[in-house]
Amino acid sequence: MYISTRDNYDKVSASMAIKMGMVPTGGLFVPEKTPALSWQELIAMQGASYQEVAERILSLYLEDFTREEIEDSVSKAYNTVQFNHKDIAPLHKINDHCFILELWHGPTAAFKDMALQVMPHLLFHALKKTKSEKETVILVATSGDTGKAALEGFKNVPGIKIIVFFPYQGVSKVQELQMTTTDGDNTYVVAVKGNFDDCQSAVKEIFGDTSFKEELDRKGYELSSANSINWGRLAPQIIYYVYSYLQLLEQKEITAGEKINFVVPTGNFGNILAGWYAWKMGLPVHKLICASNENKVLTDFFNTGVYDRNRQFLQTRSPSMDILISSNLERFLFEMTNHDGGKISGWMKDLNAKGLFDVDKETMTAINNILVAGYATEAETLETIKTVFEKTGYTLDTHTAVGMKVYEKYVALSKDRTLTVLDATASPFKFNASVLEAIKGPAVVREKDEFQILHELERTTGQPIHLALQDLDKRAVLHDRICEKTGIKREVEEILGV
Repeated sequence: MYISTRDNYDKVSASMAIKMGMVPTGGLFVPEKTPALSWQELIAMQGASYQEVAERILSLYLEDFTREEIEDSVSKAYNTVQFNHKDIAPLHKINDHCFILELWHGPTAAFKDMALQVMPHLLFHALKKTKSEKETVILVATSGDTGKAALEGFKNVPGIKIIVFFPYQGVSKVQELQMTTTDGDNTYVVAVKGNFDDCQSAVKEIFGDTSFKEELDRKGYELSSANSINWGRLAPQIIYYVYSYLQLLEQKEITAGEKINFVVPTGNFGNILAGWYAWKMGLPVHKLICASNENKVLTDFFNTGVYDRNRQFLQTRSPSMDILISSNLERFLFEMTNHDGGKISGWMKDLNAKGLFDVDKETMTAINNILVAGYATEAETLETIKTVFEKTGYTLDTHTAVGMKVYEKYVALSKDRTLTVLDATASPFKFNASVLEAIKGPAVVREKDEFQILHELERTTGQPIHLALQDLDKRAVLHDRICEKTGIKREVEEILGV
């Protein structure tokens, strides 16, 4: 069963939590109990395919789903049509201490595919199980990658419409075109004159607007979300943490029971939270290393105990992490306080009213036992791409480079030589201009458009352009809506005709 992080809603089944997306009275759904994965069960999975691991993990969290429903969802999501690598999430060895977990082999070249290929099928089954007769409207706020991954996952799914909001001129040209060229008779894309936090806050407000939801209800619509505020989006991310550990065992890089570190570049805290749930289940993890860019609200919080979003919002070369309100931190704090919904409600109220909150020492001690945090500057990010490419021949995207730099700083400070897995969250071709500039200098990208740069990066790295980005400039733009940040609700009304 699933409960609210703010103790303000009755417990619900997994299918109901996925259908609803977030708690109607404010708050997020979390499992009442985290399922355990015994050491014997983990060892027994050694050699299992990604699909087999996915079925096992999802079955532990989605108890009201049948085995057939989970198998159907997994087989439709994780296959060689959707993913261009047989392992789905392969590991690449950088050196004896560091492996890169490539999470970008899906249809949009970013890690969001790992969850958003399976989530629409889980939602489809959830709607049937809860006997929903209304059309479901998926609202998505994106800082770049979630939007396209959600559009791809949900397009043409019967009984569902999807509306994506992204910051106007706040994503890369490739990210923008990936979204605005999406086909499908149920897809809508809106550029918002604001930043990601504006988009995310407006979507959350709509979810909390009771009278608007009643109006939608009368017109035959119900809302849901594909952001990581939806448990159906977060649960599938736990899979690749378990799978990467099993790969290391299989490759004899670690021995059974040996602890490893995970480095996760993150803005909204969903990806690293999935790693925490894997640890809580029983995966041998030494440290989770939270990596931020110059919008280092998370790093500052984990180092001081004060979460303060009252700061300048910076547009960086790792735009998917340009976030000042990390939604999934609420879930993490709920877990760290032993499910103290009263504390969480108070902190979230403070965040809403004052833009900041501070947590008690006991909570910070619990956090520091498992998590460390750091950030990388823009200059460090580019330098890391260049250094890693020259030393190893491996090409990092800007987000993964943030993770690598934070990991290097962590090792220098802690002298911790635990084997470490770094989540690679996007193909380098998604952020081609920054990556090519890092490797060859700013002169190479000057006066070239993004598509000339793509081909230059292909020549430089010897790596083929990701399928998701090939001929993107030749596809027709199908979505051209733009609105003010105060006009998001009005866009929803217009699109739905309410």
